[in-house]
Amino acid sequence: MFLQINGILKTIGILDIVDTALVAYFLYRIYIMLKNTRAAALVKGLLVLVFLMLVSKWLELHVINWILEKSMTVVMIALPVVFQPELRRALEQIGRGRLFRKMVELDEQQLDEVISSVTEAAVVMSQRKVGALIVFEREVGLEERTETGVQIDGLVSDSLLLNIFEKDTPLHDGAVIIRGQRIVAASCLLPLTDARNLSQELGTRHRAALGLSEQSDALILVVSEETGTISIARNGELYRYLQADDVRDLLREAVIVPKLTWKDALQKRIEKIRGEKK
Repeated sequence: MFLQINGILKTIGILDIVDTALVAYFLYRIYIMLKNTRAAALVKGLLVLVFLMLVSKWLELHVINWILEKSMTVVMIALPVVFQPELRRALEQIGRGRLFRKMVELDEQQLDEVISSVTEAAVVMSQRKVGALIVFEREVGLEERTETGVQIDGLVSDSLLLNIFEKDTPLHDGAVIIRGQRIVAASCLLPLTDARNLSQELGTRHRAALGLSEQSDALILVVSEETGTISIARNGELYRYLQADDVRDLLREAVIVPKLTWKDALQKRIEKIRGEKK
């Protein structure tokens, strides 16, 4: 056994190591790119189908294996269509030299500063009844949404947000998208929800917030222009009539503490409010 391993190692040259390292790094960068898009869920589904097909073949389940093989053929044909936005974006990133750009991870203090700035801006806009739509990008990338707006690429600050959403300014309509600690774009278009059982009080901003929350894991903060009410949308649910402490705590627990589920964060906040009232 040792002699066989030793013989294999002798056949490996420097170019083989470089070749393997480059392929591994390229696959890693593709993984990072897919991790931040909706394609990640599709890739997981494809891997599940491959695993089931191998298991059915090993167990000699001929009918199931035949169905899965035919399904895989259809899936492979449909992949270029399904992944068209991601493939186009990947080619663009390669052309711009962005595919191998290092991802920036923010620490808790930096995220706290972002949340504080957003909260302060939301409170001021609520008092002035200035409509706003602020999106926190999370695991699912929102590149296709940022492309519909005006590129900003500025550090998040309450003054910048207030200027963007000031009435009668060019960028006040649409959404601001925050990635990390930067505002990547403003005046972005969001998809409207198809839900029909919504309150008549909810306007286009709330419907857009719900629509995006149904299609991604983004966290969307809404300030009503009519009432000044602050709301947060996530996973197709809308939480309304939030105060400054509610906004700060819920954003912090949802963005900084990923181990907590959204309902856990909401329940924790409710318990805190009840404790303060006692």
